[in-house]
Amino acid sequence: MDLGIKGRKALICASSQGLGLACATALAAEGVAVMLNGRDASKLAAAAEALRASIPGAKVDFVAADLTTTEGRQAILAAFPQPDILVTNNAGPPPGALDDWDEAAIIGAINANMLPAIQLIRAFVPGMRARRFGRIVNITSAMVKSPHYMMGLSTSARAALTAMSKAISGEVVVDNVTINNLLPERIDTPRQEFMAQRRMKLEGISRDEARARSVQSIAARRFGTPEEFGAACAFLCSAQAGFISGQNLQLDGGSYEGLI
Repeated sequence: MDLGIKGRKALICASSQGLGLACATALAAEGVAVMLNGRDASKLAAAAEALRASIPGAKVDFVAADLTTTEGRQAILAAFPQPDILVTNNAGPPPGALDDWDEAAIIGAINANMLPAIQLIRAFVPGMRARRFGRIVNITSAMVKSPHYMMGLSTSARAALTAMSKAISGEVVVDNVTINNLLPERIDTPRQEFMAQRRMKLEGISRDEARARSVQSIAARRFGTPEEFGAACAFLCSAQAGFISGQNLQLDGGSYEGLI
């Protein structure tokens, strides 16, 4: 299927690795000019070079900037002021419990997983509406719909982003600007390695056993692949997805037990 976005321009946040890079790869393969973002210029340069090598003719650039800061967001806007596609993303706070959630921790989660996305949406939506094309995809978490205690900070900040995005989506879709959320669970990225290492220390088990125990929590009995995730992102960014907005698409191997 031709997704109808060849020649479009996309900013993908936190995209030197993991889910962000998966989305950038899928979009670049569709002929979209992609702007990578992250804080580490050397990692971004390596990711950009790898993309160009794997996808002949791919147009890939990057801006090294911390999107959790006002200065970082200003640098992003200066480098890439008029994207057609925005994919928001950022690493979540570490797992924790109630005793860990002091005011600084809560504000930190909001500043990482809610505020940057909203500020970028505010900056880019007027231009998208004027050009009558815009696709915004927020990478959140399956735990937005199925909160887990130890991930309470991440869940709460991402749920706040989900709510505000839903409120905005109904206003802007009339101008062919859509806002949707991807809710991943157990996609095989460096995040899963982090979680495996954490489990190894907590439970005194091997890496293979830690990963096997994680897989047992997935209905499909396997991790999702970055390629599967990137493909879903690319479709939500497509011309054909113009009638889909304000939605939460779960990529969790069928693990969610709720109805809606």
